[in-house]
Amino acid sequence: MIRVTALVLCLLLPPLSLAISAGQAAPDFKLPGAPSTVSLSALRGKVVYVDFWASWCGPCKQSFPWLNEMHAKYTDAGLAIVGVNVDTRREDADRFLAQYPARFPIAFDAKGETVSRYAAKGMPASYLVGRDGKVLATHVGFRVDDKAALEAKIRGALGIK
Repeated sequence: MIRVTALVLCLLLPPLSLAISAGQAAPDFKLPGAPSTVSLSALRGKVVYVDFWASWCGPCKQSFPWLNEMHAKYTDAGLAIVGVNVDTRREDADRFLAQYPARFPIAFDAKGETVSRYAAKGMPASYLVGRDGKVLATHVGFRVDDKAALEAKIRGALGIK
């Protein structure tokens, strides 16, 4: 409970100057995942939507169906979606995934090292990474009203009009 509280407090604090923003190289990661280890560098050449999420995140329940839709719609065009779970207990993530299944790879960052390197400002926090490994856009939170703008950014990154 202390680790979860500390993570929540860290995510609610004002952003530090270390926050990853558009134009910067996305920090690489190699994390245990489902179905297998997930590495950002292994996806170089694709447009990657990295989505940090947690089981206690209300908006994440709304974002997962949309992420599944984007995965189905744009994988053949070169999009890869990676959900990075930040729960300290894998069981919490597994319970969430049983209710909101992901059709895209899930990585587990139980120690919080990767989410810290990205300096995520809330949950969910997403980073659209270009084929060259640089961050194209960032987004915090998820609302139904966000879907069209987020999809437009994905389409733009993929070169789809």
